[in-house]
Amino acid sequence: MEIITGVERRRRWRLEEKLQIVAETEQPGSGVAEIARRYEISRGLLWNWRSQVRRGVLRPEPPPIFLPVQTISEPAEGNDAKHVAPSSATGAGPMSGGKIEITLPDGTSVKVGHDVGLATLRRVMTVLRR
Repeated sequence: MEIITGVERRRRWRLEEKLQIVAETEQPGSGVAEIARRYEISRGLLWNWRSQVRRGVLRPEPPPIFLPVQTISEPAEGNDAKHVAPSSATGAGPMSGGKIEITLPDGTSVKVGHDVGLATLRRVMTVLRR
């Protein structure tokens, strides 16, 4: 019998740790129960992590990649009307100030103004990379 005195807290496992523990279960001759005991986690939790890895829910973050960047000058006013950003719902005019245009190898082009947040841009680029 084990008596726990004090408050038992929930452990937080980093993604890398979970993946490393699941990888150990894939080794020949390894047992889920043995690995669960070694890391003091339940077998059910370990089976859950294995299932998440198989479904693709639990996967390592892709490493960042560098893409070639080419800078170009701004087009002349009125010369390239199709590249002007539409007005927003607040009635503001076209984007002013700094902006960037990202053209992916497949020809997809993303134009981003200074008012777009990093989190939003990251979500858009993640979707486009799929």
